[in-house]
Amino acid sequence: MVRRRRLGRQFGWLWAAYAVSAYGSGLGFGALPLIAVLALHASPAQVSALSAVGPAVGALLAVPLGPWVEFRRKRPVMIAMDLTRFAVMATIPVAYALGRLGFVQLLVTSAVVAAAKIAFSAAGGAYLKALVRPDDLLVANARFESTNWSSIAVGPPLGGAAIGLFGPVTTVLADALSYLLSALGITAIRGREEPPRRADDSPIRTGALLDGWRHIMSHPGLRMLYVNNMLVGGLIMATEPLLAVLLLRQLGFPPWQYGLAFAAPCLGGLIGSRLARRVVARYGRHRVFRVVGTLRAVWLIGLVFVQPGVAGLVTVMAVELAIIINMSLYTPVLATYRLEHTPRHLVARTLSAWSIGQQASIAALTALGGLLAGITSPRTALAAAGLLILTTPFLLPRDHQTPQKPTADRAAAAAAVRPAGAGGSLSSDRGRYPR
Repeated sequence: MVRRRRLGRQFGWLWAAYAVSAYGSGLGFGALPLIAVLALHASPAQVSALSAVGPAVGALLAVPLGPWVEFRRKRPVMIAMDLTRFAVMATIPVAYALGRLGFVQLLVTSAVVAAAKIAFSAAGGAYLKALVRPDDLLVANARFESTNWSSIAVGPPLGGAAIGLFGPVTTVLADALSYLLSALGITAIRGREEPPRRADDSPIRTGALLDGWRHIMSHPGLRMLYVNNMLVGGLIMATEPLLAVLLLRQLGFPPWQYGLAFAAPCLGGLIGSRLARRVVARYGRHRVFRVVGTLRAVWLIGLVFVQPGVAGLVTVMAVELAIIINMSLYTPVLATYRLEHTPRHLVARTLSAWSIGQQASIAALTALGGLLAGITSPRTALAAAGLLILTTPFLLPRDHQTPQKPTADRAAAAAAVRPAGAGGSLSSDRGRYPR
């Protein structure tokens, strides 16, 4: 029997802050594409552009943030990024109330939120590697993963109802306020955080921008997992705007059914994330990467067969449930492996590089999906994504490319200056699937 581990009060505050923010984002699930469709009557190409251009520009803005985050105290960076997201998201309901909301504002908001999200995740990963013990990394990541999926299970139905009752920007306001509450929760964490130290006092060199990618690409296991995750996450996320157009416009699903189609299957995320530690203990991390990494890719093609009515709703929910169970089991294992195989002085830059690559992949594949949908149809673009993702298991690492936890990282983590306890990481990005 696996006993529940206690990770300390400071981790509890951080987890609570994350939960508030995650539940706010659950309420605002898919809010910007929904506003584009319902309030601005955007075309399929515009909806795909919103999901592609914003994250792409955000990823570009985030490139210099990795070294900047690396050599600063992480808690103030996390608070600043939360406040930035609160401020930019709050402009949308204000502009809507004044009758001045436009598509360009949605694009700018998407870009700023994407850049702030990358910086927050980089700071959070570096901060938490010194907050819980190395052996508790998987436990901590699984708890964040579980919280993420439970928030999506509860949030979208409530968000859909709120949109129906109070208008399309209601959930955006709730999401903005959740960032403010998250910042307050992180502020409540007590304990002195020592400033990071560079090996010398020279300014941050230009080459430091690429140090995260150098580390990833020089590590056989991380390299293959990185490429695999970019493609899997990008292809799955590319289906989101396509499904919004297909379900809401072409098939006539009301917003509450659209939310329900993605919310109910998220209960599967509680199953996968809670099983992660037990499955790794029983079968080993390599088998999780190979088997579960393959299983998360085989279901997407099922979205091609969505039809109107109850049958279509059940189809979407079944496909989403299968994907989510496997993703929620796989993600904390990947996040833990990534932290264990990254030296402390490279954590922020490595996590930034990982997130930037993921965002760039999502942007590129979403744009291609929107272009294909404009030329053909959303259903054809969904079929292309479903077929392409079936090739991604060939990119998963073989056994000799996923070495065991390095003892050097154990020693480094044990020697790290900690606010209260010993090593872990907030390495889950808020979003639909990819991490």
